[in-house]
Amino acid sequence: MKKVSLLVIIIISSIQFVSGQGLGGPGQIKDDGRFAASTKQLNQFFRRFNAEESEDGLTRYHKGDEMYHNRDLRIKYVNILFDNETSNITKNLKQEFIDHVTAENYPQYLSFHREKWFAEVSSVFLFKGKRTNVTLFMQIQEEGLGYEWVINKVAFDGFKPYFDKQEGKEKPFLHPLSHELGFMNLRKALQENDKPESYTSDEYTPDYLTLFLYEIKNGNMKFETVKGVKFHFFQVEDWYFEVSQFNRPGFNTGWLISNLTKVANEEEKEAILNYIYDQK
Repeated sequence: MKKVSLLVIIIISSIQFVSGQGLGGPGQIKDDGRFAASTKQLNQFFRRFNAEESEDGLTRYHKGDEMYHNRDLRIKYVNILFDNETSNITKNLKQEFIDHVTAENYPQYLSFHREKWFAEVSSVFLFKGKRTNVTLFMQIQEEGLGYEWVINKVAFDGFKPYFDKQEGKEKPFLHPLSHELGFMNLRKALQENDKPESYTSDEYTPDYLTLFLYEIKNGNMKFETVKGVKFHFFQVEDWYFEVSQFNRPGFNTGWLISNLTKVANEEEKEAILNYIYDQK
């Protein structure tokens, strides 16, 4: 992965916590005790975002039903799918997002089976006998007639020191005439230098997932527990948002949008992904 650049810092600093508007205020949706009930499951978050269930949560709407993807219902639902208690985003940005996803001419929906979303699983493992934090990034993929969750990436601070590649004048290198020596200078380079990654290409990035699986197979890495889960979404065109679980009294609980930012281009998206994956 590329090092965090000025662009990354600018983009990440713009990812603010979502405040959302309080229910029942002037010009806002009033809380009737049913509509603002906890979004208890992530699947329910999908259904509410798309307007695929009734306000009381008892009826599922399917394609062909009168209320399926109803715009007015979606506007109500998306409004209450934000963390309103611990977040701090402008009301204007939230409203811009709601207007964008519920636009009459080009509404946008979430799909469980589509790409451009993934889970971040904060886990605890025993690594060589010591409890340590490991982050697993999971994604959905097709399997036979159904789907399955798979591990796509791993973030683990314990692997990073092994790939601290030097740069500039301090970086050891193989002489451009090494081929004339039959590359026999590899012996000295690899045996006397404790940073063999110095001899890799500029495009080289370490594969932490392969290392993770290798350590599990060798018995050095053993799963203990999961501390927390959140989800990252890029399915809405020109936007990124994060969904986290909030367990607290009241109606504004369950799976809610906790981070939100606009994404202008692929470069900004890549900067956000690099920050999330934390491979450096």
